[in-house]
Amino acid sequence: MRSAPLVALLLLALAAPAAQAEDGPCLPGGDGPRCTFWTGTVVHVHDGDTLEVRVDGRNLRIRITGIQAMEQTVYSSFASRRRGACHAVAATNRLERIVGRRGGTVRLAAQDPDSRSGKRLRRSVAIRSGDGWQDVGSILVAEGHALWLTNPVEWAWNETYAQLAEQAQAAGKRLWNAGACGAGPAPGADLGVSIRWDAAGVDVNNPNGEWIRVHNRSDRDVSLAGWSVRDSALRRFVFPAWATAAANSRVTVRVGRGEARGNVFHWGMGEPVFENATGDGRNVGDGGYLFDPDGDIRAFEMYR
Repeated sequence: MRSAPLVALLLLALAAPAAQAEDGPCLPGGDGPRCTFWTGTVVHVHDGDTLEVRVDGRNLRIRITGIQAMEQTVYSSFASRRRGACHAVAATNRLERIVGRRGGTVRLAAQDPDSRSGKRLRRSVAIRSGDGWQDVGSILVAEGHALWLTNPVEWAWNETYAQLAEQAQAAGKRLWNAGACGAGPAPGADLGVSIRWDAAGVDVNNPNGEWIRVHNRSDRDVSLAGWSVRDSALRRFVFPAWATAAANSRVTVRVGRGEARGNVFHWGMGEPVFENATGDGRNVGDGGYLFDPDGDIRAFEMYR
């Protein structure tokens, strides 16, 4: 049987993290939803949207809410050893410069303290700026290091990130520079993307009711061998070697399962991919993107 003092110490230790958290408006100015805030120090930057932060004596793996950096494949504390898709390492290095390699102070925020992405805690991350805090996700999206990744739970930043992504695209910054990763195939092709994000009926029962289309508005065929389409998350469909977008035509990728025929392909997913726009003030939405084999975004559609 534990002694009363030991039980008291255990209860105090369990209560400490909650006691040190703060509550307040998520966004500067006091408008919008409320968040819980924690302050911690950076332990390690894993990639362009994930870092480890020490909070109340515990190391926590944090997934920055609302953004999606490109995929890294080799992780290291040494920048020279990192590898990944085009733009991935640059995003990691930039995040490291923003928050500091080790010991930098950051503020974490969440509308729901239990928000998670797998085993990682989903949090907004901010750094000190004068007497206040500067949002890290806003920096990365505005500079073109990351896509806007909508979140229906942690929605306070949806509108800000969507607008910053649109501005970065208009300026052709990094991810939005169609030649940043190399000249790529069919450099002069006029390509577009459209999405059906709301399937007929109940979305979860009709994955093939969602689709993403690649429009070739050029007067010549474009081979799609090795090209891919994806949403704002990590889900990706890679076109087979024989796929072609004929001149002045379109190619459709249905989200669900099925056999490829002609200009219709199937992603092979058992559930919907694209978030439904809610129209309820949370600015929930998504994006569909066409990448060439070099890793450049060649066409896209974002919505909310």
